[in-house]
Amino acid sequence: MMQKLFDHTYLIDGLDLGMKERTGIYVLDNEQLTIIETGPSQSFEPIRLGLKQLGYEMTDISHIILTHIHLDHAGGAGQLVQHATNARVHVHPSGYKHLIDPTKLIEGARVVYGDAFDRTFAPVLPVPKRVVISQEDGAQLHLGNDRTLTFFHTPGHAMHHISILDSETNGIFTGDTVAVYYKSLSERYDQCVSVPSTSPSQFDPAMMANSWEKIRRLSPDVLYLGHFGASQQTDQLFLNSEQLLEKFIDALRTEAQDAKRLARILQQTVQDHFQLEQLTDDESNMLSVDCQVSALGLIHAYEKGRIELDG
Repeated sequence: MMQKLFDHTYLIDGLDLGMKERTGIYVLDNEQLTIIETGPSQSFEPIRLGLKQLGYEMTDISHIILTHIHLDHAGGAGQLVQHATNARVHVHPSGYKHLIDPTKLIEGARVVYGDAFDRTFAPVLPVPKRVVISQEDGAQLHLGNDRTLTFFHTPGHAMHHISILDSETNGIFTGDTVAVYYKSLSERYDQCVSVPSTSPSQFDPAMMANSWEKIRRLSPDVLYLGHFGASQQTDQLFLNSEQLLEKFIDALRTEAQDAKRLARILQQTVQDHFQLEQLTDDESNMLSVDCQVSALGLIHAYEKGRIELDG
């Protein structure tokens, strides 16, 4: 359930959607205990147990950092702060009001997840305004023990997205900006298997490409992905996303109306790209979920004029 990545850096499996290696919560074990991402409310118990393994209680958390406010990354924040009573919650300025009043987040997620919303995300609770801190581009947070986090605005997956540069590991917590990384598939096929995340409702390919370049210029040694885990194959992660985003948009040219059909095309595209001949049920289900959400985002971006299909 919890894995040590580096000194003072750990990964808790949040068991999002009831799946292993789906959504990760990172723990920075420094003078000021910090977690990055909360996952949905269902990740509360894995977080509690993971911290207990390190000898901590919820009240020991000083900082909770959210790369963005999609519910699979931040839906559990309101519940968590009821127990992490000494924590401050750090978020992109555009996400600030939605943490305090998650009504629109809930409405948007219900459109995507339908009848599965309650069992997937409920409860989604408001975060008290007094504990929420907006982080501007370039702002820093000092955790003690000579460890500093620097926040960068990285839109593309969502307008309210930040990535966080860690001085101790020269790593960047990228949330969903760079890729969705399939750890078990990567290990089993001995290659870096990852896809770009084009989920609704703010996906913007031009902004995403700019954010990729912004992160690249920081020359990270490791990328910490929201889904799922850490990878030092940084160049390959970017290359996969660039190549597959192009293929995703090509797929959109063949199907720009039926999201279910587009999702099936995307999944086959990914399997062909990496020559994934045999998937377990869990691997297929996880890839299917990502392709379904990405299909919705691609179609929405096309309808809003953020993707052009001429030529």
